[in-house]
Amino acid sequence: MRWIDLPPLWLLACVLLAWLQASHLSYGLSFGGPWADFSGGLLVGGGILLMLLAVVEMRRQRTTIIPHQTPSHLVQSGIFSRSRNPIYLGDVLVLTGLILRFDAVLSLPLVPIFVWILERRFIEPEENRMRRTFRQDWARYEGKVRRWV
Repeated sequence: MRWIDLPPLWLLACVLLAWLQASHLSYGLSFGGPWADFSGGLLVGGGILLMLLAVVEMRRQRTTIIPHQTPSHLVQSGIFSRSRNPIYLGDVLVLTGLILRFDAVLSLPLVPIFVWILERRFIEPEENRMRRTFRQDWARYEGKVRRWV
């Protein structure tokens, strides 16, 4: 069951809900045209870039990117010097951008719901594992780098 409890699948579910809402329940609401498409594209592109930077850094450090596993190294370099969770931040940016691109106004509440799911199901358990595994290094890292931005 753990193999289906992964952030990309939660992201896919939220994106699908937003697309369905935009396609079938728009109620004539709109973000207002080209600026929403442009902003949405920037957010999606920025989210993908964050995820790629994080994956490259984790691969360079030879540690896992799978959320339910304990990493072999505490990655503090690269994008991880700015955010403890750049992949999750990228997921949120992608979702927000696609909601804008789909013109899915009524799907905006999916963003904080998705953030809540990420924090409860993935970030908090990961941070607890990191705290137990890396102790003082984690305490220093947690003190200087914020969870999101």
